[in-house]
This record gives sequence, C-alpha cells and structure tokens, in this order.
Amino acid sequence: MQLVLLSGVSGSGKSVALKALEDAGFFCVDNLPADLIGPLADYAMARGEPRVAISADARSRESLGALPGIVAKERERGNDVRVIFLDANDESLVRRFSETRRPHPLAGDGKSLPEAIAEERRVLAWLAEIGQRIDTSSLTPSQLRGWIQDLVVTDRTRLALCFESFGFKGGAPLDADFVFDARCVLPNPHYDPRLRPLTGTDAEVVEFLERETQAGILVEDIQRFLQRWLPRFVLDQRASLTVAIGCTGGRHRSVYIAHQLAERFASDYPVVLRHRDLKE
Repeated sequence: MQLVLLSGVSGSGKSVALKALEDAGFFCVDNLPADLIGPLADYAMARGEPRVAISADARSRESLGALPGIVAKERERGNDVRVIFLDANDESLVRRFSETRRPHPLAGDGKSLPEAIAEERRVLAWLAEIGQRIDTSSLTPSQLRGWIQDLVVTDRTRLALCFESFGFKGGAPLDADFVFDARCVLPNPHYDPRLRPLTGTDAEVVEFLERETQAGILVEDIQRFLQRWLPRFVLDQRASLTVAIGCTGGRHRSVYIAHQLAERFASDYPVVLRHRDLKE
C-alpha cells in the first residue's frame, strides 16, 4: 500500500494538497491523531485500498511524537510511506489568514496571530526534518496541486530530484536542499527589450544564454557537484532532494538552468521540474 502522511503549518495549503491526492485516487482522511494511523492502515488494507493519504497537524500535537515510530513500523510491514511537510513564510501565512478570516488553531489564550504561528513552528519544527518539505509561499493552488501529484507518482525505489527555479526578489525557497545563484555569473536577459517578456523556456532566451554567456559552464559545474554528492544521499535513504536555482526574477536564467539540469539527470533519477515564479 502507498501511504502518504501529510503535515505542515496551518495556512500552508494542506487542504489543497489533500484534495489533490483525493483526485489522484487516494483514500483520504483529514486531521487524524497519529496513534490512529496504524489502525486506519489496517482498515484500508482490509478494504483493498492501494493508496491512502492522511493529514495530521498541530491540532493533534499530543500524538505527533509517535509519528517516526509509526512511519518505521509501516515501512517494516512493506508499505510505501512518504511524509510531506508543507511550509510557508510568516508573511504569506498572515496574509492567508487575514484573507479567509479563519482563526489560527493555536490562537487561543489571548495569542496574536504571529504568536500562534511561532508556537506552531516550534511544535512542528522536528517534523519538517523527517519529510519532503514544500515551500508554498509563492504557489497558486493550481501549482501546489501539480507539485503534490508530481511527487507521489515518482519512482519510490530511487532518489527523486526536484529542480526548482526561483527569483531571489521573492526569497529563497524554504524547501531547498541546495541553492545555486546565477545572478552574478550570467547577464540578465531582462535588460534586453526583446527578451524581457519571454522566459527561459523560449528559444530566443535559450539561444541568448548559450551564445552570449557562460551558462553551459555553470550547468556543467552544478552537474558535476551533484553527481559527486548524490550517492551519499542515496546511502542515507533520502526519498528526494530539492535543488533550487535562483536569479533575480525567476523567469529567465534560473528557468533555463533548471531545465538543462532536469534533462541531464532524467535518465538516472526520477525528476520533478518546478518554476516557482512562472505563474500559470
């Protein structure tokens, strides 16, 4: 059975992610105490459910400490278990709660919204380290649904590589394992009026970067670095690794480099390609 355990801070998009998993054919349960995950897995197996997704968060924090042991036990039983942790920066969380006018689940006892967010981060900090972390700060619901579905269909027997382009003006992604900066190395196509409205996927931008810059050398250097160190992550039994490439706006140089790296590693690893700042 494929078992996805979904967690994260309140306001990070867990409802959107769980709905995406439901649309992908998962049997989904929201806000389940961790000590009920094992019995639910038994129930799902008895029903012949091949894919199960369970959301657990700070609302059931009393039982969350048991989660690592539960994950280990389910894997020992032969279940394919993946832990996904959704995160977002404080500014995005405050904005989302203000827009929806929902109270934060930890906002009781006179806590302000920023205080409740800080408390929840403290409670869940350790949990973010045992799963695949996704930064939803700049994602639309549609992008998040796509990223979640991409993650759960990758080959779980091999390390999955996520190549993510982004713009530094929006901050570095919270979920990045490695961050590479293309700003000082490559000239910015944004300053060419012909190229400004295009992106790193357009032929004109690709031609400019390959003809006028050292983009090829940068891609090769990053490729060699990853090829040298990825085997250590495989030995550590990591499920996935996020490699983030940044430029100023996240539209030209970083998009091109992420595409090039994804193509070069696709024959050896399951690859997910993301462009954080290219809105749909």
